[in-house]
Amino acid sequence: MRKTLLALAAAIGLLFATTPAANAYEPVNIVHTERVQVGPYGMTVGFSTWPLRAMQSLDFTFIPDDGIAGKSGTLAFVNPETGRLGRPQPLAKHPRKLEVWGLDIRALQTQGAWTFRFEIDGPAGKGTGELRDLTVLEQPGPPMAVSWSISLIPLIVLAVLITIAWRRTKARLRGNGLPATV
Repeated sequence: MRKTLLALAAAIGLLFATTPAANAYEPVNIVHTERVQVGPYGMTVGFSTWPLRAMQSLDFTFIPDDGIAGKSGTLAFVNPETGRLGRPQPLAKHPRKLEVWGLDIRALQTQGAWTFRFEIDGPAGKGTGELRDLTVLEQPGPPMAVSWSISLIPLIVLAVLITIAWRRTKARLRGNGLPATV
């Protein structure tokens, strides 16, 4: 009994000792940057993955040269398929890197030449700027239709097995003279 309690206490101690490390956020690793002039503000756009691929999640950081204090801004994307400007969204602090603006785990849905349009309002006034011709390559892996088809095979097999089992059970109940609704 004593050994069991000691083992249980050791396991609980290890659990609590490793909890802070498990709850820590992974840092944002910037592997590529691009420069953009947004009116009077210079800005560095950082990417956590390079080259960019469609439907691949990554982090974006937007770092004005003199910081984000006292500034506000918006970001809109120009989709290469439609050529239309999306709805501007406010630039917010990156959830894991609070001293800069950013997007956490975002994916660009289609391949092509994307444009990011920025507007910043700060002490030096308002400014607009664009990061043009940001090349996004095709999605990694097989096409989505193939991926979905393969992933649905177990569900289809399960449905077939349940149908066969249900029919056999219903036939047995009839064969024993019992009502099939039981």
